[in-house]
Amino acid sequence: MKLKGMAMAALLACTGSAYAQSAVTLYGVLDTSLEFANHVAPYSAAGFTANPGAGNNVFRVNSGGLSGSRWGLRGTEDLGGGLKSIFVLESGISVDNGTMQQSNRLFGRQAFVGISHNTYGQITLGRQYTSLFVAMANFMPTAYATQYEPAAFMAGNNFREDNTIAYTGVFGPVTALAHFSFGAGVPNLAIQGGASAFGGNGEVPGAFRRDSAFGGAFTYSAGPFGAAIAYDQWNPSVNNAAGVYQGTTATLKKASVAGSYAIGQVAKIMAGYRWGKVDNNGTGAQLQRDDYYWIGANYQVTPAVGLTLEYDYDNLKRDYFNNTHAPNPWQIAFVADYSFSKRTDVYLSAAYAKNAGLTLDAANTNQLATTGATGNSYILGTGQSSMVGVSLGLRHKF
Repeated sequence: MKLKGMAMAALLACTGSAYAQSAVTLYGVLDTSLEFANHVAPYSAAGFTANPGAGNNVFRVNSGGLSGSRWGLRGTEDLGGGLKSIFVLESGISVDNGTMQQSNRLFGRQAFVGISHNTYGQITLGRQYTSLFVAMANFMPTAYATQYEPAAFMAGNNFREDNTIAYTGVFGPVTALAHFSFGAGVPNLAIQGGASAFGGNGEVPGAFRRDSAFGGAFTYSAGPFGAAIAYDQWNPSVNNAAGVYQGTTATLKKASVAGSYAIGQVAKIMAGYRWGKVDNNGTGAQLQRDDYYWIGANYQVTPAVGLTLEYDYDNLKRDYFNNTHAPNPWQIAFVADYSFSKRTDVYLSAAYAKNAGLTLDAANTNQLATTGATGNSYILGTGQSSMVGVSLGLRHKF
């Protein structure tokens, strides 16, 4: 009995030591805003119809303005020798009505586990952001603000992908990223005016390419200067209007470069370019081709007051709906943010879009980006060519 008690004590001591080197953090953001927008078409399940209906003014409470509302768990365990295990579970929530986002997923924003080494970097497996999306994060003036920045337009609707293995390595001022998805699992998106759609869950026996995706990126940061270059490709299923697989895939390719320059501790200028192309491999048709540009700046007026200005422009060489050169969409956005503390701030954001809705949502761009984040579409009403949005919000981080 004495030996058994000593063994149990030793086991408990070892267990306590292991847990002492582990850490789990609960974190989150609650962001809610009051918004006015004009010329907004009624929401349609079809999403990308050419004539979605007459536009009207809308007044609403949104979940997510500067940030998507979320809560999450982040954990690490020190395994010794510079090695540790890591995990992230992150759930998107709608604060305005208490529901889950990302197609009602429990952990729709991120869900992955991995191994990290101090020297060689980390490998993670699960639902994760694409390399292009991560690389460009520090070069988007409003930092992927949920409400008015065309983040999904820039990075693609597949900026989060299921079934993904990803690598991140930091080597001095250079960060290398790469990922591969065995089945991106992006919801169906209409093309050709709703006549067909692409999307799916992938990982189908005998169809390795179907719904697969991959990409890579490099970022550089030293002193006031930063730069990034990235590539992303998604090979989604091509389905008919009823969502039935047609036996072929599309190819969505994006490549992006960006740069930034900081002026002291108070200002930062950012600019970037994203090349995009969409092909239907079954018919050989080119569905879209565009060149997207952005430029903007952050200015910290006081430690509590920050201002942001961003201009976005897309040279839409070939649009989805008519396969013609539609009027090029552009947008200008402004944000004024006041911080009560490191955790709580209020903000005023405003945007004006031309030849598309806010965030460049439109049938001709095949974009309904905001719906996935806030439940609200900014598709223009019939006969309208511009949209204005103004939002007053409160954000709390924990």
